[in-house]
Amino acid sequence: MVSYHAVMPVFLRWLVYLIPLNPIAVRLVQNGSRRTRHLYIRAAYLAVLILVLLWSLIARLGGGELDYRELAINAAASFTFIAYLQLALICILAPVFMAGAIAQEASPRTWEVLLTTPLTAGQIVLGNLLGRLFFIISLMVATLPLFALTQYFGGVSMRAIFGSFAISAFAVLLVGTIAIALSVSRLAGKRAVFAFYVCVISYLAVTAGVDAFLRNAGHGAAGGGGVTWMTAINPFLALAALLNPTDFPTAPEGTTTGLRNWFLEHPVRTWCYGSLLLSVLLMVVSTFTVRSGGLNLLSGEEGGIPWYRKLFGLGAAGAETRPARTVWHNPIAWREAAARNSTLGRIVARYAFIGLGGLFGVALVVLYHTGSMTHGDFRGALLATVWGELGVITLVAINMAATAISREREDGTLDLLLTTPITPSSYLFGKLRGLISYLLPLLAVPLGTLALASFYVLLGGLGRAEGVSVTTQVPGAGAISVPVVLPEAGIVAPVVVLPFIAFCVMVGLQWSLRSKGTISSVVATVGVVGAVAGMSGLCGWQAALSVAWIGPALGALCPGPLIFALVSPENAMSQTVSGGGGLETARISLAIGAVAAAVIYCVVVYAIQSGLVRTFDMTVRKLAGVR
Repeated sequence: MVSYHAVMPVFLRWLVYLIPLNPIAVRLVQNGSRRTRHLYIRAAYLAVLILVLLWSLIARLGGGELDYRELAINAAASFTFIAYLQLALICILAPVFMAGAIAQEASPRTWEVLLTTPLTAGQIVLGNLLGRLFFIISLMVATLPLFALTQYFGGVSMRAIFGSFAISAFAVLLVGTIAIALSVSRLAGKRAVFAFYVCVISYLAVTAGVDAFLRNAGHGAAGGGGVTWMTAINPFLALAALLNPTDFPTAPEGTTTGLRNWFLEHPVRTWCYGSLLLSVLLMVVSTFTVRSGGLNLLSGEEGGIPWYRKLFGLGAAGAETRPARTVWHNPIAWREAAARNSTLGRIVARYAFIGLGGLFGVALVVLYHTGSMTHGDFRGALLATVWGELGVITLVAINMAATAISREREDGTLDLLLTTPITPSSYLFGKLRGLISYLLPLLAVPLGTLALASFYVLLGGLGRAEGVSVTTQVPGAGAISVPVVLPEAGIVAPVVVLPFIAFCVMVGLQWSLRSKGTISSVVATVGVVGAVAGMSGLCGWQAALSVAWIGPALGALCPGPLIFALVSPENAMSQTVSGGGGLETARISLAIGAVAAAVIYCVVVYAIQSGLVRTFDMTVRKLAGVR
């Protein structure tokens, strides 16, 4: 019997083992298919999309009789909503599935074994990419029949369906190739997983904020309010240009040339082609560096202590001693707060965030004071800045807390700590206190920006020509004057934000204690905090908007709606402002809700800590020896 290897052309055999029968891809798919966690993620993904689509259709169709035109309009609106939701879920799940590529393959031992095999560089890189992208692409393919159902109502074209899928698919491809490139570089370890997450979310937030600013300033296409240069480099903006051409018009066909033609006339096509080109480039670079030690070749070690390490009080790289430091009464708290700044990269990153964030906040107020920004532009920029910075800090808090204990279990430090007189209560409280102490300077950036803006409004704008109040028409109340930022924002916001961050840290510590590894603890913490913040944020947002009197108090339960209400009260608390007692009543209700939210978060933090202290010994013994 003749083997098929003997009759198969060499090129075809090489191509088969490069892509469809790639050993690494086959191993990843087979192992991942057996994991119940992946099964639950896929089932939850489909369930969420199905339930949201059904709810959207039922809520929009109502119980009365509708003609075909209304059915088509409602179906189109439902499809638009579900398309945005799918892209958001894909952006959340893609880093989760790709996290293993960074963490598992970042170990030097893993690379030592992998590079001894006869696999080529292309097989190693493409195998990791295709094997991990398989699960995400399968999720998208599974939802295609769900999207096709909307065509039965009319109003949804196949171009919109396949266009939205193309945008999501190329977004997944780009995220996947970046993760593989980080893994191949060998400069990223398990701690880079969350940095990868933060960078993805920060990039989306920054580009969306710049796009909104450019459009409000009249620098977009089609008269100033259309697509901008940011639209083609952000998948959500590209999707908006595809599904909402009325609100996001492109430049008229043939009116631009060169790069402007690509970015302003064809943003969807530019996003897809640009993502594909960048992904191919990253794969080519990874292929050339995978067997040569990655980007570690670019980093050399020099003797002595470099000047930049002396500047930050650091010793030589790899030194066994360091200058003496004053330890706090609780050594665990001091270690968590001080050890985070043990490397030059962390010190630079931390102070760069504080310095640049503080300067940006001051610049916003200065631009608004000089008249370079209108009331609407200032509000939008302030909201985007504070929301974005709080989002990044929350993710940093989750990452540090979720790895604080599981990392010590993996490297054996926890076994040494348990031989000391430190009690479980002191250990857990020290972790909480140390992490909060480390995060306070970071939290000072968004809270300080908001406080600076509120203090500026309290001083009456220091003689600003246009004033610091917005005159708006409110149904039932006529024209009212509203401060561009509530003067009490600098006091009310920290009341909720600080306990909320403590809650995130405590949840992270809980999962870090109970999980076997850092990856599982981070993913679980993100899921829990995301579910709690998402539910309280959505419910609070809607309650503040549509419920009089008590609505603003409910909106203060989550930092997101609270910041929106402090910056734009007439829009965030419209029902209370227009018919429930006026702006002053809404402000009082918001302040009361902030105090109540702080009490609730503090009680939850104390309850979680007490539960962890009671079960600390049993949990540690159960996972003893796990690496």
